[in-house]
Amino acid sequence: QVQLVESGGGLVQAGGSLRLSCAASGRTSSMYVMGWFRQAPGKEREFVAAISWSDLNRDYADFVKGRFTISRDNANNLVYLQMNSLKPEDTAVYLCAAGRTALSWKVVPTTWDHWGQGTQVTVSS
Repeated sequence: QVQLVESGGGLVQAGGSLRLSCAASGRTSSMYVMGWFRQAPGKEREFVAAISWSDLNRDYADFVKGRFTISRDNANNLVYLQMNSLKPEDTAVYLCAAGRTALSWKVVPTTWDHWGQGTQVTVSS
């Protein structure tokens, strides 16, 4: 079983930055696409970003392009989300997710198999 634990959330002013971290533990020997999702109160969970195992490919939601950067450190089972130029509408619980893949370059997993509990990001206006 793989466990994912997010950290790095907090309260920031609009225009500020945060760096979220996701630490994976357990059975992490398989190749995983890693991703970030977010869910605001009363809204559906939405995709934010994903990164392939090989670090070759990244995918971003349109609303974060140019502002957020996803990265990973496979040796330490970590994935990051650097968030710059934060907006109040970015306020949400940010969730780390992992999905297995047989291809190191693939940015879309077979399924999103594992989820963290989330870390709260609040952006004040």
